[in-house]
Amino acid sequence: MPTVRDSLLEAAFTALADRSWNEIRMVEVAAAAGVSRQTLYNEFRSKDGLARALVRRETDLYLGGVDEALARAGHDGGDAGERFAAAAGWTLRRARGSPLVRAALTGARPARLPLPDLADALRTRTTASLIRAFPRLPPDDVAWACDAAIRLTVSYVLAPAPSDEDACIRVAQLVRSLLVRPRR
Repeated sequence: MPTVRDSLLEAAFTALADRSWNEIRMVEVAAAAGVSRQTLYNEFRSKDGLARALVRRETDLYLGGVDEALARAGHDGGDAGERFAAAAGWTLRRARGSPLVRAALTGARPARLPLPDLADALRTRTTASLIRAFPRLPPDDVAWACDAAIRLTVSYVLAPAPSDEDACIRVAQLVRSLLVRPRR
């Protein structure tokens, strides 16, 4: 059974599906969660407190999913392209399901929502994961490949490919092409 806090966060998240943060009223969030407005204020103190908690929840869910996707692809023996493609697939699905993740990835900053730079967090996580998994690859090349792959992934958030599978194939191809060194 969800806690009062979870119910309030979910109600606020649901309200964001069709309205901007500025249009959402605390009384509506409380009613949707089945609690009083005072309970909402006791839990979050203010609308800004609710916004911070909601952004934190979405950020944690997104980055946790990135970590899981990278780990799963690693357990399956995936190469650098497959590992990044797994993170890209999660990113595309989460960006479709969360207006906050989409905004934080694309740089669209809704008023009064303190969104983190998720593209930078994705870059940090994927680069570190691939450097650990493939220590023979030059770290600067891995960082460059991850940066390019993030840019391609975010472009698919803004202008979707025919399918997520197609997008992930392209992302994997890009990473592989940037990390293959010609033999001399």
